[in-house]
Amino acid sequence: MSTQVDYYELLECERTADAGTLKTAYRKLAMKYHPDKNAGCKDSEARFKAVSEAYDVLKDPQKRAAYDRFGHAAFQQGGSGGGAQDFGGFSDIFESVFGEFMGGGRGGRQQARRGADLRYDMEVTLEQAFHGHETEITVDVSAPCDTCHGSGAKPGTHAATCRQCNGHGKVRAQQGFFVVERACPVCQGSGQVIADPCGDCRGEGRVDKTKTLSVNVPAGVDEGTRIRLTGEGEAGARGVPPGDLYIFLHVKRHALFEREGTTLFARAPISFTTAALGGSLAIPGLDGRTHEVKIPAGIQSGKQLRQRGAGMPVLQGRGAGDLVVQIEVETPTKLSVRQRELLEMFRETETGDECPESQGFFAKLKGVFAAE
Repeated sequence: MSTQVDYYELLECERTADAGTLKTAYRKLAMKYHPDKNAGCKDSEARFKAVSEAYDVLKDPQKRAAYDRFGHAAFQQGGSGGGAQDFGGFSDIFESVFGEFMGGGRGGRQQARRGADLRYDMEVTLEQAFHGHETEITVDVSAPCDTCHGSGAKPGTHAATCRQCNGHGKVRAQQGFFVVERACPVCQGSGQVIADPCGDCRGEGRVDKTKTLSVNVPAGVDEGTRIRLTGEGEAGARGVPPGDLYIFLHVKRHALFEREGTTLFARAPISFTTAALGGSLAIPGLDGRTHEVKIPAGIQSGKQLRQRGAGMPVLQGRGAGDLVVQIEVETPTKLSVRQRELLEMFRETETGDECPESQGFFAKLKGVFAAE
């Protein structure tokens, strides 16, 4: 079972993107993560290799068509293992995708379509997106019939060659000057018919089942990240390969943090005395550590303080983004008698130099009215 991130996701493009859009997206990301611009950064190097691999497949129309239909399995020997450079079964996949336009598959038989892809929406917390998450999901899906092993024929019998198309899976019809080939209406393109169908699946070769699947959510996923489980979609009729299951991830809102890519944002209210005198702030991170943020004296509302490496991990890479703490100076609304007395004493000592922006604002006001 594969949990490789979708190539379109890596290039930050929709599946309908044209060649020009893919090329532009790749150039932008390649420039951003190129090792020459990020010397010694393993995260950038890993991301650069990933986007390069994705573009190498999607820029080629034949490879892209195979990937759109079979996913990463299109470039893996036997559907598993072998890596992205193993093209042992690519000719078969190419024939399956383009066969009907080029005279059909081997032996003239039209290759039957695989089963339908399925979608599953999964919600994860920000903590689970940070650390990664292993879980199980339950899906209702059609699966190969155990009685006939997906053949559709009653045990002890077998399918026979279709007499309508002589096993080719296609029939030809004359339309004016053209000869048009279509899937055989009797065998639906399989080239075979079942005289004695299986009683459990009624000749379909598949039955409805509830399946429990293990899902590994990698660390660093974001809202809308797609995970493909190869071969876990709907089973095809009569032994046709199954489709894939796409898991779309949705990240729950967090009580403290907001996220933008690998950057985490937190709003931190502080007292006006801390803003004036300086101090520190302890922020509990998603990594389980407490991050101490130094607050310089005289800080203003809206100022952002950055903690390097305390943000979200890089998906399929190393390292992490930053934690950005935005300071909000809170004016006290409830003062004791003593506190009020002390503030009055402070106000009596003010010269205006303590708050240069306020002093400059009122100076501008005087200049405006003087000009009138």
